[in-house]
Amino acid sequence: MTQPFDFDQIVDRHGSDSLKWGIYPPEILPMWVADMDFTSPPEVLTALHQRIDHGVFGYALATQKVTDSVVNWLQQRYDWTIDPQWLVWLPGLVPALHAACLSYTEADQEVVTFSPVYPPFLSAPKTCQRPHRDIPLTRDHGRYTFDLQRFDDQLTDKSRLLLLCHPHNPVGRAFEKQELTALAEQCIKHNLIICSDEIHCDLVLNHTRHIPFACLSEEIAQRTVTLMSAAKTFNIAGLNCGFAIIPNPTLRRQFNHAAQGMIPHPNALGYTATQAAFTQAEPWRQALLEYLRGNRDYLLKEINQRLPMLTMEPVEATYLAWINVSALEDYRPAFFEQAGLGFSAGEPFGDNRFMRLNFGCPRSTLEEAMLRLEQAISPR
Repeated sequence: MTQPFDFDQIVDRHGSDSLKWGIYPPEILPMWVADMDFTSPPEVLTALHQRIDHGVFGYALATQKVTDSVVNWLQQRYDWTIDPQWLVWLPGLVPALHAACLSYTEADQEVVTFSPVYPPFLSAPKTCQRPHRDIPLTRDHGRYTFDLQRFDDQLTDKSRLLLLCHPHNPVGRAFEKQELTALAEQCIKHNLIICSDEIHCDLVLNHTRHIPFACLSEEIAQRTVTLMSAAKTFNIAGLNCGFAIIPNPTLRRQFNHAAQGMIPHPNALGYTATQAAFTQAEPWRQALLEYLRGNRDYLLKEINQRLPMLTMEPVEATYLAWINVSALEDYRPAFFEQAGLGFSAGEPFGDNRFMRLNFGCPRSTLEEAMLRLEQAISPR
């Protein structure tokens, strides 16, 4: 069947306002920040044009239509029935990690994370002046998972908030129900509140369905703040629109109190794009997933067969590959930049043996990256 969307199209982002492309000189291929090089769905673009034609861009609030789009999306995708009153709209999810730290912990109470992990999970507790306990993920049959024995052993009566990345960035796991259930039991045992960042929930590549942490049980729902957005899936991160789902009214009130004056409303175009994405762009999303699976499979083969000094495991979710580069003599970011590649260094994620590569790009871009990488690490 003919591909209805052209993900092979090269969009020149040089000289634009792109953070991804703007921090490097033209000779470096940027494959770092979680920002795809695809145009957004045509339905989203049409909706944005219509909104722009209105011509007035004052302060915006969520309309009933955009709220309904979220409620219906969660029902259709995850069989999750939510009350619209549970929604707290956000301009992004990173500020929400900070708000959660301030909302649910006192100055002497710990914030817990699993690492390696998206850097704001590690920096938010520090910024909020909260103690931080880092529990490394463990490996089980070549896959990262929670080290629940260590989790149980190391938590104290001062441990209060778990910042959970689910699906996981950067290791690419789509956690299974038994893993999540076992973690939930420990959270209940230790009386933790969970802030679950699920921004990549609609980018599961292994043909399974994401399980929102709050859907595990009513008891878990009452202690969970879920963070979601259309931003990553539909490549609209620059429009700054996301939301928290907080069923517990006390937790919701605490969150709103911490966010007041610190976290602004999303902008008008962000609401518009979110509504269009969730109501009209599912065919585009399905086509995107197939393209990303092809990119993932290509990258997995190239890394593990052609570049034996590197290792990569299958990516179950996200468009981010976590690649072990520790066999290289010099695997600092400068090494790859000299080869014309801009990757994310592993150190800010909590493991400097790795680099993160964004494969949300046209295949030709990925092929060029692999050519440069091979030339860089091949024996001279």
